[in-house]
Amino acid sequence: MTVDVLILCTHNSARSILAEGMLNHWAKRLARDVRGHSAGSQPGGRVNPLAIEVLHEAGVDTSGFRSKSWDEYASPGAPALSIVITVCDSAAAETCPVFIAAGGQPVRVHWGYSDPSGAEGGEEGRRRAFELTRQAIGYRMLQLLALPLETMDRPALQAALNDIAGR
Repeated sequence: MTVDVLILCTHNSARSILAEGMLNHWAKRLARDVRGHSAGSQPGGRVNPLAIEVLHEAGVDTSGFRSKSWDEYASPGAPALSIVITVCDSAAAETCPVFIAAGGQPVRVHWGYSDPSGAEGGEEGRRRAFELTRQAIGYRMLQLLALPLETMDRPALQAALNDIAGR
């Protein structure tokens, strides 16, 4: 059974894209049946080129990445989501649509990251911020993939995801 994870950020151009890329990259390398998706409440229409750049440098396949609305995951035919992760504070505070899940509503957790697009230090400062954000997100995705996702009940999964968040 595939475990589908949706990562949300308002514009779906940086943090959620980094998370989708890292989750799918590690899931493939670890032979886990986990699939990451990303979306935004107000998609910006384009993926930040620095997100693609740092993912490429880490060996992540970014083909098919695009900025998309979370509405795609709240409609019939969408993947049955097990987990929804917000990665920016504005998306965490928004009222999400009803997502489809195999056993009811998916488990939700907030793993906040600063927006690397607004980092100081010019282009080099932003590039460094994107790389550090990619590394931090990648580490959390490894922690998620270390969980026995297929056998965890909702309360145990929620507790484990909150532990990863440091709550």
